[in-house]
Amino acid sequence: MGGVGIMTQEGRLGALAVAGLGAFVLFMIVVGSLGGTRPEVDPLSVEEALAGGPPAEQWGSDELYVTGWYAELDGDCAGDKGGADASVAWLQRDCPLRVILPFQPEADVTQDELLRSGLRLAGPLGNVFPSRAEPGGPNLRGQQLVFVGAFADARSSACVPERVERCRNTFVVTDYDELVR
Repeated sequence: MGGVGIMTQEGRLGALAVAGLGAFVLFMIVVGSLGGTRPEVDPLSVEEALAGGPPAEQWGSDELYVTGWYAELDGDCAGDKGGADASVAWLQRDCPLRVILPFQPEADVTQDELLRSGLRLAGPLGNVFPSRAEPGGPNLRGQQLVFVGAFADARSSACVPERVERCRNTFVVTDYDELVR
């Protein structure tokens, strides 16, 4: 007669496999929690990037991931195209104005509002930014984006003297992606 509470060999092997799987999952959780979060998984907000004074002083030239709402102003932008030094014109120019904001801007956003609320963006090739959504007016995105880049670009010292500090505090973008939540 089979007794109650006596486990067959198949039952013992099954319980051992379940216990082994549980131990493996626990081990993976412990190992995974040892390191910090990857910056692309937990990017800075625009407010965090701007908090604590000039970004170049706070973050230096460390690669950062910053998330926010992208806006580009070209046609209505007032200012020059970067001066005579072509090697840093992309960094010190006023137009097109590209910023990342902590909120989604209105369709009739002004240059002053973008500069007051946003983080200025630049890229040496200019092709690291989203293509224009519409031919005229501001280029606004309907979702948040994550921009990868750094402040305190070494080339900022070549900007005209009155723009060196602004160039240092411009977020030089190397890539962008959609925010995944």
